[in-house]
Amino acid sequence: MHQYLDIYLRPDPEFPTHQLMAATFAKLHQVLAHTQAARIGVSFPGYNLYPATLGDTLRLFGSSDDLTSLMKKEWLTGVSDHVTCSAIAPVPATASARRLERVQAKGNPERYIRRQMRRRNLPETVVRATYMSAQPQRLHLPFVNVASSSSGQTFKLFLRLVNCNAQPVSGEFNTYGLSSTATVPWF
Repeated sequence: MHQYLDIYLRPDPEFPTHQLMAATFAKLHQVLAHTQAARIGVSFPGYNLYPATLGDTLRLFGSSDDLTSLMKKEWLTGVSDHVTCSAIAPVPATASARRLERVQAKGNPERYIRRQMRRRNLPETVVRATYMSAQPQRLHLPFVNVASSSSGQTFKLFLRLVNCNAQPVSGEFNTYGLSSTATVPWF
């Protein structure tokens, strides 16, 4: 992760920032899913917990070749009037290493039990005894509304910023530009 580029959302009186970010992030997810790109990571420099917001900038990390290849795909069609892209630039030497992780709230216990029965092929009594203590949970984290490219299901992708060691950790990223192990530069 030695190169990056920023995608800035332009202020628009008709669309709030979170809507523009959701549309831009959805386009990114589609192209990453279509190309199976696993070397592009994301961050949101405007990430803030109070108030919970991702800000107005989507930052992409990768090699110069990977970022150039991604931007040649013209995936910003449809939102290009609402965004401005920076040039690809080197990551500052002073950047720290952090990780954005997806956080999923424990929702309705009954739905959670049904899902665990289906996924793990366990009898209901076993799952109910194990998971009945699961209480519905409300998250107060920044999120972006997305639609899964595989299932088409719309959901809130809650994000938690994790402080990591000073040393970056390399690895692969999913189709949302997130990783459970790899870090991205934070500046």
